[in-house]
Amino acid sequence: MIDGRTAPYAALIMRVCLGILFLMHGGQKLFVFGPAGTAGFFGSLGLPAVLAYLVIALEISAGTALILGVYARLAALAGIPVLLGAIFLVHAPLGFFFSNPGGGWEFPAFWAITCLVQALLGDGLYALKPTPVRGR
Repeated sequence: MIDGRTAPYAALIMRVCLGILFLMHGGQKLFVFGPAGTAGFFGSLGLPAVLAYLVIALEISAGTALILGVYARLAALAGIPVLLGAIFLVHAPLGFFFSNPGGGWEFPAFWAITCLVQALLGDGLYALKPTPVRGR
């Protein structure tokens, strides 16, 4: 059973943590690897370089939206394709455990599932612009 007294706090905590993760990963691509380096990596995977810029923008905007609670359900859902891409294009061949050399798919899979849970659970407390829900 869901505890209606604490569930909004749980959603808030998960929303902010997911937002920080997306911001950190987008920031890493932007400030550490650089947009050109990230585009080069995407190119080495056979992906169009422009996709790297879209991923950077999505990670930073979704992270910000999650932290602020601006359409957080949609932001969480928007992050899932990026994480699935990371799983299937980068981490899957490296095995399950993220401690494997190069990092397995354990962490991005958990992150994607957590994004889905956030979308199902809702925005939580202190959301600046909660995602509209039909039927309410």
